[in-house]
Amino acid sequence: MTHQDLENLNIDGFDRMPSPAEIHAALPVSDAVAATVAIGRRDLQRILSREDPRLMVVVGPCSIHDPVAGLDYAQRLKALADEVSDTLLLVMRVYFEKPRTTVGWKGFINDPRMDDSFHIEEGIRRSREFLIHIAELGLPAATEALDPISPQYLGDLIAWTAIGARTSESQTHREMSSGLSTPVGFKNATDGDLAAAINGILSASHPHSFLGINDQGLAAIVRTRGNAQGHLVLRGGSGRPNYDTVSISLAEVALRKAGLAENIVVDCSHANSLKNPRLQPLVLQDCAHQILRGNRSIIGVMAESFIEEGNQPIPADLSTLKYGCSVTDACLGWEDTVTMLRDTRMLLKDLLPRR
Repeated sequence: MTHQDLENLNIDGFDRMPSPAEIHAALPVSDAVAATVAIGRRDLQRILSREDPRLMVVVGPCSIHDPVAGLDYAQRLKALADEVSDTLLLVMRVYFEKPRTTVGWKGFINDPRMDDSFHIEEGIRRSREFLIHIAELGLPAATEALDPISPQYLGDLIAWTAIGARTSESQTHREMSSGLSTPVGFKNATDGDLAAAINGILSASHPHSFLGINDQGLAAIVRTRGNAQGHLVLRGGSGRPNYDTVSISLAEVALRKAGLAENIVVDCSHANSLKNPRLQPLVLQDCAHQILRGNRSIIGVMAESFIEEGNQPIPADLSTLKYGCSVTDACLGWEDTVTMLRDTRMLLKDLLPRR
């Protein structure tokens, strides 16, 4: 028996992936794009430190599958962002990776052609191109960090990062978060438990050393400084919401006991709206009313929104896809999104500067 009989027994092949440096060189960052990202990160950090009284709002499609429709949405969102900027800081949700309980479309990076051809090199390139277009509009972008290698390719274009409910407990993702250049929101577990997220925030705040890749795509020991911008994202769990006043108070106590800042972002989607997009405005309205009644810990919210309401299955004939409609979780439609955010601004515009 040789060593060939012992390794890669279930590997079908290795395709070369361009290095981060090669992708960056092909799609470089202009001064204007860099300014958008830097200002977005600065504003988010100021919200977390209470230097900026605005409410952070991460809003956009559940996932990006059509860059044309995504850019259409971004252009609309930029106009709305400017309109409400005195009270709300809008950050576009730009999710390219989708965690799966079993199987299914894993997102634009993994399968950009949506046909199980898995041209990951194309997915990375087109994702970076899309993020550059968003930043050229002057709109900061948020994403979920799922694959620990992806940030080397795209991290310079991201202003805010989420660690999902399924990965908040993962050592790999906690280590990765400790080296990210953005504020990082850790979501509570799918069963609603807060411990994984709070422990994730604590872990990511410390230095770590782990295996990764460098700009040249070579294996490297990555040594991080720790990320002091971690915070809690409440997304509900086990079919129950956790954005109510009691749940918020319990989260504040848990953060306080852990010695962490009482910074909470409420995800208006997922279990908090029972995956019914029409309930998202009610969740946001409830959060706004808590702030009106004196809450100081809710510093941001998230919402899933696209041009058209709802979602659709991925058809065999991709030409029949409905334009601007999610292929993953159901989203709130554009007109309802505008109403939701305008109403939130009107409720909070006089109070937030004094909070």
